Amino acid sequence: MRQPNFGGPKAPRAQAGFQKVDKQQRATLVRMFGFVMKHYKWAIVIVLICVFVSSITSLVSSLFTKTLIDDYIVPLTQVENPQYQSLAQTLFKLGLILFFGTVCSYTYNRLMIHISQGTMLRLRKTIFEKMQHLPVSYFDQRSHGDIMSVYTNDVDSLRQMISTAMAQVFSSVITIVATFTSMIVLSIPLTIVSVLMAVVMAISTTQLGKRSRNYFRTQQQRLARVNGFIEEMMTGQNVVKIFCHEDEAIREFETINEQLRTSACSANRIANIVMPVNGGISNFGFVFLAVVGATLAISHAGFAVTLGTVVAFLQLNKSFTRPISQVSQQINSVLNASVGAERVFALGDAEPEVDEGKTILTDPKGDVDFKDVDFSYTKEKQVLFDIDINTNPGQKIAFVGGTGAGKTTIINLINRFYEIQGGRILYDGIPITEISKRSLRQGMSIVLQETHLFTGTVLDNIRYGKLNATDEECMQAARLVGADDFIRRLPNSYQTLLNGDGGNLSQGERQLLAIARAAVSNPPVLILDEATSSIDTRTETLVQRGMDTLMQGRTTFVIAHRLSTVRNADQIIVLDHGHIIEQGTHDELLAMKGKYYQLYTGHQITE
Repeated sequence: MRQPNFGGPKAPRAQAGFQKVDKQQRATLVRMFGFVMKHYKWAIVIVLICVFVSSITSLVSSLFTKTLIDDYIVPLTQVENPQYQSLAQTLFKLGLILFFGTVCSYTYNRLMIHISQGTMLRLRKTIFEKMQHLPVSYFDQRSHGDIMSVYTNDVDSLRQMISTAMAQVFSSVITIVATFTSMIVLSIPLTIVSVLMAVVMAISTTQLGKRSRNYFRTQQQRLARVNGFIEEMMTGQNVVKIFCHEDEAIREFETINEQLRTSACSANRIANIVMPVNGGISNFGFVFLAVVGATLAISHAGFAVTLGTVVAFLQLNKSFTRPISQVSQQINSVLNASVGAERVFALGDAEPEVDEGKTILTDPKGDVDFKDVDFSYTKEKQVLFDIDINTNPGQKIAFVGGTGAGKTTIINLINRFYEIQGGRILYDGIPITEISKRSLRQGMSIVLQETHLFTGTVLDNIRYGKLNATDEECMQAARLVGADDFIRRLPNSYQTLLNGDGGNLSQGERQLLAIARAAVSNPPVLILDEATSSIDTRTETLVQRGMDTLMQGRTTFVIAHRLSTVRNADQIIVLDHGHIIEQGTHDELLAMKGKYYQLYTGHQITE
């Protein structure tokens, strides 16, 4: 399956030192520009043309000042009956040129809005597609709020940079080159003075930019942390209130929010002084240039400097230094966007879930076996040791044990949420590493301990287990697990709209819908991870009848803390710290009077 990508080489990792950081910033921005060019090449070409025309028309108006003074105003002041017809015609032509420049300026600004919004759409689409191919471990290791911040804050920072800074850079480069050429033609001595002032401005911008860059990176990271904390508090609001932790939550939020304020202030404090500093340098240069130009014009020192030349040059000097000031105004946007781009590309460059399996299950029977399986989430700590389980199709296998024994881990290995380090897991005699993950997962259905419902109708949520299921199939699945009664009592029955992860349902009702979702897919293998943990005893009795019907003819793996629900299992596997310590039927394990006997009866066995 094709993996979404941004094109171009991956951005290098951040390294210490301003020189390394500069290289990373440039690489990230170049990659971002490459992404834009890939999708909006011709629009960018039109923008460049319009920016060029707009900049040239602005330059023409500055150069016209010399002609206006030297060829019209001065001569007209020296005659008794001045004729203004020629001047009026020239001014009319200049007006047409400036009007055309205004049209071009309007055009490229509209195009940049189209490009920036379109880029946002494509970026979010690309990283969302990539997210669908990432392994479960990626989401286990990162805050959901942090990931959400990439979609919102980081992508929006790129929009701001593209819509304003990118066009500004184009315009600045063209203006500087064209203006510099014109200045050389008018007066080399005055050009030297202007260049010296521009160099001073460039140095100040560069030095200040280096200092603020790392602050912007910290700002984005802390903003993601704030988003993650808010998301965590919203989803866990019930727990916060149960344990009266409102004040503690407020204090913790104030702490991380203050950290965000501090880093944001540090970043913007330095970046925001760039414009005033450069403005002061520009004003000083303007005055100094006026003094030098006036001196040369009055002294007639042989540099052919006229009054019109001085006035025109002063305007050209503004055009020459203004782009540097304008770029400095955008430094916040550029630095913020470069950090945002790093985080967007980091998500886009994350290693996708590996699937080397080629086998497609055409008629799965549901025969799942473990052969000496070892597994660890990290190299430092092994979780499962020599897990050996043999099943027959249609059997009910129950896992019991204390918290952290490895029950849920085994379930996650069956559907290849994680890859084993040793041994083999077989599905119908085929190693699951040789089976396509899509085919493997379609050959089983799972009800997780934590249910999740999507925005949509009740019928849509049940159909999530089998997208081509008919309404009748979905309703039959609901009746099978005992969910039909409460669904019929909802305001719009099966067409009731659910939102906020089913917030308008009880926890038990949400669990029933999750079980119905598993039932409608009708797989040969069924996995129940604490499937009845959120259902009251009376409801559990009703659900258990439906579950018994559902499990008939299917290989079923059950995790349950209520041992009464697994008494009829064909095999009960007792786990302790990743080891299988007991295995057998309910009666066999009770007769052994071991760990299972202790868990079931609550009696401690003494030697």
